Amino acid sequence: MTTPRRRARHLVRRWWPVALAVPLGAAAGAGYAVVSHPSYAASAYVLVVPQNPGEAATATNFAQAYGRLAGQPQVLAVAAAETGHTRAELESLVHGTTSPDAPMIEITGTGTRPQEAAQTADAVARSLVSFANTSSRDTSVRLVTLAPAAEPDKPTTPSATLDVAVGGAAGLLVGALVMMTRRRGEAALPEAAEPAEAAGAPVEPTTPATPRPRGEEPPAADQAGKTGQAEETEKAEKAEKAEEKPGKAAAAKKSAEEPPAKEKAAAGSGR
Repeated sequence: MTTPRRRARHLVRRWWPVALAVPLGAAAGAGYAVVSHPSYAASAYVLVVPQNPGEAATATNFAQAYGRLAGQPQVLAVAAAETGHTRAELESLVHGTTSPDAPMIEITGTGTRPQEAAQTADAVARSLVSFANTSSRDTSVRLVTLAPAAEPDKPTTPSATLDVAVGGAAGLLVGALVMMTRRRGEAALPEAAEPAEAAGAPVEPTTPATPRPRGEEPPAADQAGKTGQAEETEKAEKAEKAEEKPGKAAAAKKSAEEPPAKEKAAAGSGR
């Protein structure tokens, strides 16, 4: 097999969780964008005008305060009767935003239809203007509607591009976690196999040989070995002696039965 093919197979084995999870995550994000209900947003702008010239800083400070009141019950109660929503629903559909440099309040309303979003933002803006102008003598500022809300052309959510990107990022994260888990499992397998092999193999203790000083008695194991060798040698000698004894006895018996050579010679001469 050629080297490029080996590299390709290695890359596939290593990175297949990421390669599989990213497209699946992107497909899931696209599916969510198709299935989810659209949401539209529209914004109305309210301007804080000082009654006395040269009090622009005061108007900016009051804009910050009235921007926080845009989502309060005393303002939403009138707008709820106009839009047909409950006060709790308007709290989740409307929010106010202010600028630290300009005496202006942005009131953003959301809805499932463009007309609904614009009507909600305009209703809350009118309610805020009416509520603030009741105390204009004390605050020395007045609120006026600078620009009514316009119906949006496209929904703010869902966004197909954003949902696909989020789904792909989620798939990348999941794939990376799976790949890390597989690596840890593969690294743990050799470590688990080594103790198993070591447990099955016999273990022979090894003791280092140390020089023995002169005059010191040999270890008990050496003495036992020497004693065993001496006993074996003694047994072998006894066995040889036992084999030699029958031969010697037979020779002695034969010599006893036969007369000596001198006696034979004398007997021959006498005849």
